[in-house]
Amino acid sequence: MPNFSLSDEVFAKAAAEFPTPFHLYDEGGIRRTARALNKAFSWCENFKEYFAVKALPNPAILRILKEEGCGVDCSSSTELMLADACGFHGADIMFSANAMPAEELAQARSLDAFINLDDITHIEKLRTHGGVPECICCRYNPGGDFTIGTTIMGNPGEAKYGFTYPQLEEGLAELKRLGAKTFGLHAFLSSNTIDNAYYPTLAELLFETGRKLMDKVGMKLAFVNLSGGVGIPYRPEQSAPDIAAIGEGVRKAYEKVFTQNGISGVAIKTELGRYMTGPNGWLVTHATSYKETYKHYIGLDACAANLMRPAMYGAYHHITVVGKRNAPCDHVYDVTGCLCENNDKFAIDRPLPKIDMGDIVVIHDTGAHGFSMGYNYNGRLRSAEILYREDGSYQMIRRAETPQDYFATLDIDPCAKKLGV
Repeated sequence: MPNFSLSDEVFAKAAAEFPTPFHLYDEGGIRRTARALNKAFSWCENFKEYFAVKALPNPAILRILKEEGCGVDCSSSTELMLADACGFHGADIMFSANAMPAEELAQARSLDAFINLDDITHIEKLRTHGGVPECICCRYNPGGDFTIGTTIMGNPGEAKYGFTYPQLEEGLAELKRLGAKTFGLHAFLSSNTIDNAYYPTLAELLFETGRKLMDKVGMKLAFVNLSGGVGIPYRPEQSAPDIAAIGEGVRKAYEKVFTQNGISGVAIKTELGRYMTGPNGWLVTHATSYKETYKHYIGLDACAANLMRPAMYGAYHHITVVGKRNAPCDHVYDVTGCLCENNDKFAIDRPLPKIDMGDIVVIHDTGAHGFSMGYNYNGRLRSAEILYREDGSYQMIRRAETPQDYFATLDIDPCAKKLGV
């Protein structure tokens, strides 16, 4: 079930104060989510969540999560810069990227971040650009299909990420020779999974693999990073994962593989993004046009530049109309943006209440991979980001782009002055 924690009044007041479209984030919801996660894994003394910056790269959000005890998972130079500017340093940063540029490895090492290597060939690159740290993490790809019971949850054999098991043995032996004393193990095998069994199943796989590698390579396993993958219920018929049950499932796997075999002190880390902020964000828009041809179309003042997921993946996002939440959904619309692409649709053949021009239309669950996946096709500009504070006030935490922002990198062109740059 999509998140209905905010009333229509909250959206209406925000739309009266700020021009639409904009993304609205709920501070209280984000904090509650972080606290529930930390409570679910409180049995592990060294548990830490590393929020996936790619999901929502806004300093105001990162500072909130920092206050809740989270670190950050970064995948680029600019994300590292953002983390540094927000006060994350050392063990508060996990740097994970594929096809890692050497200079970004050096940058991450300069911040004393955890390095999560994606490829055995990156070992030499790391050696010559920052050096091998005492604790190093490697990303594991077990290949084949990842299953829970009889259900295929992912297909890691087709993914571009990670070491094979033989590469892990070889790579860790080389890292040990180069000075590493302990290691972490990471894997990401499924995305947006609402099955409570995902993390416990992944955890047992990584725990067993880590124990085997300890024996084989003679290095201590410092931590297991369960990465992301815990999802959210975008559709009304779906239920949210139970994070308390998930934490308990991981604890049982820990007991089985580690505690019962005399192994202690292995920390647990996660890199959740969507789960942390996804349900706590909404794209607030106005209906600006109605068209009737072979279908009925409602045009919004937002487009795929503001929320790409429906156009890119055919992803479902729930839509409500302010003041009509309980009205019958007796009209069927395609809800569209204004890009010159036919896939610029937020919904296709969606039953909704009658939408009138000027209605506030709210697209749910946009708090992760919403603004951050935005782009400027057709010269469309990305929207503002607004934080709904716990005290009921609103704070703009990113202004909307202007034409000058769009033209800024044309300052080398003869027409720059006419463009205002």
